[in-house]
Amino acid sequence: MSDAQPPARAPQPLLRITEVAAETGLTTRAIRYYEEIGLLEPAARSDGDYRLYDASDLDRLQFIRSLRDDAGFSLAQIGQLLEDDAARERNRERYRQTGDPDERRTLLLDARSRVDHQIEILEAKAARLAQMIGEARVRARHLDAHLVELDGGPPPHPDRAAAARDDPT
Repeated sequence: MSDAQPPARAPQPLLRITEVAAETGLTTRAIRYYEEIGLLEPAARSDGDYRLYDASDLDRLQFIRSLRDDAGFSLAQIGQLLEDDAARERNRERYRQTGDPDERRTLLLDARSRVDHQIEILEAKAARLAQMIGEARVRARHLDAHLVELDGGPPPHPDRAAAARDDPT
């Protein structure tokens, strides 16, 4: 049996804000703004007080960007989702450290409340998207009706067509 230790992990490289911007596709201004409003905290600061970011910061920024750009969440909604996740993580650690059933119940109830809050935010977004999809489908059907008319089918607005025929001007 060997007493050899596993190789030590190499420290993660810390990136300056311009490198993070290039990596994430965000502007340095956006990254600073996210820090200003509390969505992000750089992993470290250099001796010259430059912001330094690690891999978890990159992941967080990419998650923020996907929520903002892909899912259309506001920065306030993103902040709420991130805060709920952070609180659940804090609760998870406290849960592991205590054996007190009352404290565990309180932690579980808080975590459940936060998940319910996230569900509300996500369901509201899904309902709005479903509404937008429905509206787009109505527009598509309307355009299809105009195409049918061009191919010799009935007019999509028969009331307008009749009014135009009856109007001598």
